Amino acid sequence: MADEAATLALAARLAPLLRPGLRVYLSGELGSGKTTLVRGMLRALGFAGRVKSPSYSLVEPYIISSLYFYHFDFYRFHSEAEWTDAGFEELLDSQAICLVEWPEKAGALLPLPDVAIAFIPATAGRRVLIAAHSEAGGRCVSALRSRGGSS
Repeated sequence: MADEAATLALAARLAPLLRPGLRVYLSGELGSGKTTLVRGMLRALGFAGRVKSPSYSLVEPYIISSLYFYHFDFYRFHSEAEWTDAGFEELLDSQAICLVEWPEKAGALLPLPDVAIAFIPATAGRRVLIAAHSEAGGRCVSALRSRGGSS
């Protein structure tokens, strides 16, 4: 992904493939494009309001038609115990679409994602690796690849 426009294009291809109950984990350095991808997905689905990083609030909810989204950001976690203390297990097990930035900060206590997206620095911009970790995630990633999505 060379730039923000490429990240938004990926978001537009990915957004219509998201289904209730899907957990999407986003990893990468600060400023790598995680929140831009979330913003692009929500915009592609018709959300016109403000989309911000939930770094301080930890979670931002969004409702688009009959879809419920939870956008998490665990950047400020210092230990796995903070995941437990936050009480988000119920939200991740819901029928909402959960988009999680910095999942590694919650450690092994966080359930496996359906789809993991990693932003990796490259000579020109960054590479994006997308992997499925469940049957639902596999359907999403296969459909994305058939639409010309990332590897």
